Amino acid sequence: MLKMARFSFLFLLLIGATALAASTSEKSSVPSGDQKFVKDAVQGGMMEVELGKLAADKASSEDVKAFGKRMVDDHSRANDELMTLAQKKNIALTNTLEGKYKRTVDRLSKLSGDKFDRDFMSTMVSDHKGDVSAFQKEADKGQDADVKSWAGKTLPTLKTHLQLAQETEKKVKNAKK
Repeated sequence: MLKMARFSFLFLLLIGATALAASTSEKSSVPSGDQKFVKDAVQGGMMEVELGKLAADKASSEDVKAFGKRMVDDHSRANDELMTLAQKKNIALTNTLEGKYKRTVDRLSKLSGDKFDRDFMSTMVSDHKGDVSAFQKEADKGQDADVKSWAGKTLPTLKTHLQLAQETEKKVKNAKK
């Protein structure tokens, strides 16, 4: 009887350890291309929020400040949605900026006034062109239905951002003439 109890205890312990290991190291079933899109979208969104905050402090143009506030509001909301989706899908994310996203924030954080306005808006136009392209591709060709749907739902906002960025960039450039 004691032998059976010991065996049962060890068996349950082994099952518990296996279940714990499986739950903590559970891999995502999301295809790698969709995972890369999610990781890039989160990094890009975090960068937009940080740059929007910089605009509040460093911009000289009220239009640039207003655009920056819009980036903080819209990208914070989109990031929250995407991070929830990533967690549900077991996609591992980092909560710090890395690579080109961090370099962009670092570069713009050293500027202020008119120079910040011009470089920030140029960056916003360029970045949103890339975003629209990446989100359109994911919405059209993504393999994971949830990630694909989120990209399609977010795409109109990014198209609006691109249009606003282009309009604001023109105002900033024309203000110097």
